[in-house]
Amino acid sequence: MLLEGRVWKEKKFYLIEVEALDLLTQGRTKKEAYEMIKDATESLVNKKGFLIEIHRHKKNEFYLEANHPGLLMALLLKRQREKHRLTLRDLQKRLNFKSPNAYAQYELGKHFPTLGKFQQFIGAMDPNLMPVISLKQAEVSHNS
Repeated sequence: MLLEGRVWKEKKFYLIEVEALDLLTQGRTKKEAYEMIKDATESLVNKKGFLIEIHRHKKNEFYLEANHPGLLMALLLKRQREKHRLTLRDLQKRLNFKSPNAYAQYELGKHFPTLGKFQQFIGAMDPNLMPVISLKQAEVSHNS
């Protein structure tokens, strides 16, 4: 699973963002900005052995890839829920789950949703939010 990001210069700093993770940070250089987004993502997941790799795509675009895609998906679900200011109980009600813990297992990375479930979860957070998933292989540079 690749998540798209962008990097741009504003005044003295390079800003770097992964919108799907609702994550924005900065660095004094572009290289430092890439290191900061990598570190921020790994820190948010906070699981031993979880690593992020940055693939530069175009001048101001990149892809973020994890060695454990399920944990990256879990982080995406949690960050989107928080971005939409929803509690676990809110999602429990919207998804008609018996308990908020049923959904929480996905955010904790204990269960990994199918594509259909993932779409259901995202749709419950915001019916207008539907990430585009492409089966086309991205043309990326494997330089970090």
